[in-house]
Amino acid sequence: MANQLEGFNFEQRHGKARVRVARVWRNRSDDNHFMVEWNVSISLLSDCVNSYVRDDNSDIVATDTMKNTVYAKAKECSEQLSAENFAILLASHFTSVYKQVTTAIVKIVEKPWERVHIDGQPHEHGFKLGCEKHTTEVTVQKSGVLKLTSGIEGLSVLKTTKSGFEGFIRDRYTALPETRERILATEVTASWRQHPRESTLLHRAIFGCEKALANTFFGPPKEGVYSPSVQSTLFQMAKAVLNRFPDISSIQLKMPNLHFLPVNISSKENTIVKFDDDVYLPTDEPHGSIEASLSRFWSKM
Repeated sequence: MANQLEGFNFEQRHGKARVRVARVWRNRSDDNHFMVEWNVSISLLSDCVNSYVRDDNSDIVATDTMKNTVYAKAKECSEQLSAENFAILLASHFTSVYKQVTTAIVKIVEKPWERVHIDGQPHEHGFKLGCEKHTTEVTVQKSGVLKLTSGIEGLSVLKTTKSGFEGFIRDRYTALPETRERILATEVTASWRQHPRESTLLHRAIFGCEKALANTFFGPPKEGVYSPSVQSTLFQMAKAVLNRFPDISSIQLKMPNLHFLPVNISSKENTIVKFDDDVYLPTDEPHGSIEASLSRFWSKM
């Protein structure tokens, strides 16, 4: 929060970052276990200027207290809940319990533990680590105003054909050849602004958005869909999410173009390896950086 101090504008916040917590729920009716692993970061906007300028810490919520609150609130959650609802619970606690706190921002990254299947059957208490991480950021003001952003990171997708790049600006520094046949690979980071809902619905929305993004990237299983650029595919993916989920007001996508370079090896005497859409050098540095956001007209990004 901003203050004027000694002729300067002063803004400050404090919090606790990277608080790791795992929570297991045991369903006694069918012996199934459910678990999550969360990495929680908390940031408080509060009236504690005196701690900066007068050596007075009486208005500070200790960051160790914030850490302990994460574990205590996880313990209190006897019923399974989503990362979004846990973030709302934490943020609401800090704004309601401490009069000095005007706004609480809680970020959670959920590690992708998935239930194991053995011989086609879901295991009651076995889990394996997946790929895509589920993210959420909640901002709660003391007035009760709430903003919720959900997302995924680390969604790695690749298709070996149906991708090209043509018609771009060429000048004396351009060496890239035009093509209608290339590998398209990226690692999607997506975040979307949505209305806070019941825990189960929020959980389903994560998988629904991920499915919409992936299906749009790949296209139908037999014929696929042609991508004239990462930019074009990104826009179609963002539009698919907004069209499917009316309560999502905006979405931001980051999609680096992870290059697979054609391998040609030749000498003066002969060609050792001739590229024929088959042998590539995978690279992730340097990579193209493409990102954009799409929002409804009534949305405030």
